[in-house]
Parts: sequence; structure tokens; C-alpha cells
Amino acid sequence: MLIYEINDLTKIYPKQSQAANDGISFTVTQGEIFGLLGDNGAGKSTLVKQMANLLRPSSGEIQLMGKPVHADALHVPLHVGYMPQDSRALNSLTVAESLYFTAHLRGMSRRDAQEDRDRLIDLWELGEVRHRPSMKLSGGQKRLMQLAVAMAGAPPVLILDEPTNELAPQRRRHVWETLREQNRTHGTTIIFITHDAIEAEKIIGRVGILRQGRLVALGRPNELKRQIDQQLRLEIFFTSTAAPVLPAGLVPQQLDAGRWFVYLERRQVDGVLEALSRSQIDDFRLYSATLEDLYIHYAQPSD
Repeated sequence: MLIYEINDLTKIYPKQSQAANDGISFTVTQGEIFGLLGDNGAGKSTLVKQMANLLRPSSGEIQLMGKPVHADALHVPLHVGYMPQDSRALNSLTVAESLYFTAHLRGMSRRDAQEDRDRLIDLWELGEVRHRPSMKLSGGQKRLMQLAVAMAGAPPVLILDEPTNELAPQRRRHVWETLREQNRTHGTTIIFITHDAIEAEKIIGRVGILRQGRLVALGRPNELKRQIDQQLRLEIFFTSTAAPVLPAGLVPQQLDAGRWFVYLERRQVDGVLEALSRSQIDDFRLYSATLEDLYIHYAQPSD
């Protein structure tokens, strides 16, 4: 069964000449875990806001379960749990109230909504803050509450915009494990945006990569990796602020402070490792292609 059908979707904001989304088409099937990757400004949040019927497209069409998302104001809220990057709509409600009212408004009886509220509080370890207004939660606590609210009432579809933002590594791992279990046991269709390609690879079934408003890659990670599978990725960790010195023709790129990477052909590996100054580097790691490599490969601006 098709959950989402997106056909030639274009969104141009007023007073802007460049489209935020430009001719995007793809489908999401029932029970799929679908990830959206792309740099800031690539159009990811604009896309999912239209899928959640919070923005109207300039042209094109979005159907949810065979019905246009804008045809009925209740169609999306009853079937889709949407988690935005930031939300102040529930600021005056406590965590427990937010979960109860969301589940009840999605059609659960009062008793079932109470049980669902308590289950989600336990699932996301929110017991200590269940009576605290969301405006008084820490950034990480608020993200977990927003995840719980998206799942309240057991909607068949979840759309999650950066679900692991502001979370510590242990909490991020819990999020991915919980979402994978939700998908496995309940068949929930999950669509999410993330910048964390390494962690997303553990859960993702299919990926769409956006660049400058266009969908530049779409498919299963293993299928897309074949296009760059002849390359290996060398990561170099060291404290110097200058780029690591590599043999001629190899230009490393910086991922963050003290962390650099370069792509190598398999025949180059021995020579490059031999040329590295072991006194200057703290560590190095050699990988085959990863989802993060796909992200970097497809999301970088074209020449």
C-alpha cells in the first residue's frame, strides 16, 4: 500500500526566486523507514511541512493513503504523528497533559488515552518531568516529549524532523532503537530528517538526498553505495589546526575540529598510510562506503 505519493512538488516562498522544493517526486510505502538527508537550506523541512499539510505547495500534489492531504483538515492529524524541529504549541501543558490530549484527540477513549500516556512516559523515560510544563523542560527533555506526542494515539505514520537533535549519545541510541522496534512490531511507517547519517544508517530502509531544493538521489543505501563503492574513506584524527599532509593529488576535507577525511582508491591505501606521520596524528580509520559518504557525495554543490 502506498502511504505517500508526491508528484512534481514545487514550493516557492513569497519574494524568493529560488524554489525551496523544485519538482520533487517520490513515494513511501506502508511500513517503510524513509530518511531525508541534505544540508541546511536544502528544502527538507519545507518538504515535510507540506507532507504534514502545514504548507501548501506552489504546484504539484501530495496524497496520503490515496487522498490529497489538503482535501480534509483532519486527514493528516488523524493518521500522521508530526514532530517539528521546534514547537511552542504545547508550552502551557504538562508532559502528561500533552500526551493525554493528543491521544484523545486522535480518537482514543479517555481510558485508552490515559494508558497510552503512561506507556509513552515509561517508554521515553519522562516520569520525572510528567507534571512539568513543556516550556520548563531542557532541550533534550523537550525532544523526547515531542517524540512521545508524535506517537500518542498510535498514528500509523510518523514524520520526524531531526528527532535526535540536542540529545546525548545514549539518548540518541535509545531513539533509533525505539523507532526500529515501533516499526518492527506495529508496522509504523516512519519518515525522518536527520543530519546524523552514521546513526541513521542503522535504521534506514530507503533514503532521499536533497540538494538546493532538488531530489538528487533516491534508493536503498546499498544500491546507491555501488556508485562510490570503489573508493575507501580514510579518517584522520589529530590536534593540529592545519590540514594533514598527504601525498600529492590528495586533498583532505575537514569534518570538524581535529577530524579530516579523504577518499582513496584501493591501490593508494598502502602508500598513503606509509606517508602519514605517526607523530602528528592521534588516530586513523579506514572504511568502505557509508551512508555519510553518500550524503557528502550527493549533497555537495555541483560544479
